[in-house]
Amino acid sequence: MRRSFARWANLKWLEALLHLHDTPRRIAAAYALGVFFGFSPLLGLHTILGVAFAFALGLNRVAVLLGVYSNLPWIIAAYYTLATIVGAAILQAPIPSGLGRELEGLFALSIFSRAFWRELFDHLRPLLWPFVIGSTLGALLLAVASFWVAKTFLEARKRHAGHDGSTRASQKSEV
Repeated sequence: MRRSFARWANLKWLEALLHLHDTPRRIAAAYALGVFFGFSPLLGLHTILGVAFAFALGLNRVAVLLGVYSNLPWIIAAYYTLATIVGAAILQAPIPSGLGRELEGLFALSIFSRAFWRELFDHLRPLLWPFVIGSTLGALLLAVASFWVAKTFLEARKRHAGHDGSTRASQKSEV
């Protein structure tokens, strides 16, 4: 009995911490918040911000982290490049000509040298605001889309699980 109480207490604590029994709407909101931070321009702060906001808003931490980590390594470069181009178009900021060649030339330097980082910053400085605007807009659009997709999926799953449960209950009562 003592062992089962300890197991029950641990599960209740874990469920309360993770908000496992939230409504589909709240879980979808948590996921969307994670997607927003995952695709935001705040590189390196995604996880910290996602978890901090999940705790502050009392949202499902697992859903937030799944959203944060939706920005996978093999799409991150393409996403931020496209977002920066969109931001440049919105701000009507020119993309420096020959930027690709200049960036390629940087790799003749060691990435551990101060010169590498100084030149990289100098080449990318004109694109800072296009990067911020484009990736913030992209993060907002992806968060809204992910909210509606996740909410629809979770509600359908809940309906399906409820339907299966009622079917099983009626089958048991007939036996």
